[in-house]
Amino acid sequence: MSDLITQFAQAQKDVTSLAERPDNQTMLQLYSLFKQATAGDVTGERPGMMDFINRAKFDSWEKLKGQTADQAMQAYVDLVKGLMA
Repeated sequence: MSDLITQFAQAQKDVTSLAERPDNQTMLQLYSLFKQATAGDVTGERPGMMDFINRAKFDSWEKLKGQTADQAMQAYVDLVKGLMA
């Protein structure tokens, strides 16, 4: 297992043990980076305008379109490290 994958797995564990829950914008960023790293580019149709939460998640993930899994993993690790500091 590569070092980045190990760091990514550790960051996933670390994010659950944060002293405070991150704000909604940071949570969206964590979600979209995780999805980009594990599933690749967003697929499917954009949720309807009354589905606020899933629409926000879709839009956040869509902004990362074209980013490689390694880039998304590194950004996720960096974000979690910043939250831990």
